[in-house]
Amino acid sequence: MSAVAVILAAGKGTRMKSDRAKVLFPIAGRPLLLHVLDSVEAAGFDRVIAVVGHQADRVREVLEGRRVQTVLQEPQLGTGHAVMCAAPLLQGVTDPISVLAGDAPLIRPSTLRSMLEHHRQTGAAVTLLSAVLEDPKGYGRVVRKDGRVIAIVEDKDASPEEQAIREINSSIYAFDGPFLLRGLPRLKNENRQKEYYLTDLVHLAFAEGRRVEGLPVADPMEVAGVNTVEQLETAEKLLAERRP
Repeated sequence: MSAVAVILAAGKGTRMKSDRAKVLFPIAGRPLLLHVLDSVEAAGFDRVIAVVGHQADRVREVLEGRRVQTVLQEPQLGTGHAVMCAAPLLQGVTDPISVLAGDAPLIRPSTLRSMLEHHRQTGAAVTLLSAVLEDPKGYGRVVRKDGRVIAIVEDKDASPEEQAIREINSSIYAFDGPFLLRGLPRLKNENRQKEYYLTDLVHLAFAEGRRVEGLPVADPMEVAGVNTVEQLETAEKLLAERRP
């Protein structure tokens, strides 16, 4: 499969109440990041880039022997900034570029393949995986108009009406390569966090009249990120249940 995957693995596990990089927390005896990488490799991506930051050297050690390029994000100024850091390694790419978080260990290879297939078939500028949650608090909301995705609004920036939306962004995407590389320099940090949001590319695509596809997954836990010790324990239990 001719496509590139960019795994965001720079964050600190602040809500884990530890100084350890979040992607290094173990699940089933292996770091979170390696579970994500396993799925990416099994999905058939022909190039993988990991964006590292907090405890970068330790994260690189975990990746030794794997077919992964790494790039440093320092300081860490948001998801958009993370992909900006990877942009020099992406110049000239015309294939789809998938971006996913390094803390979502339950993502299945088949789901990634389905996302890319849908992305190619529809000719979308952006395809994102979403999930419908009973309690969407803390997640970016998927804003639709007439059924079409027009924006992703971060929880802290959402209006009361937007906070009532239950469809959330999983932070797993497929981008048209040239669109992504052209759009990254246009991202701005005009928000409460003063960060560069990758999700702003959804609004940019809509403004340009490009297609944005939102694909809800059947099992929200598959795209869930691990942010707390409790979520780590839940993910480990679910991963164990998958095993024969």
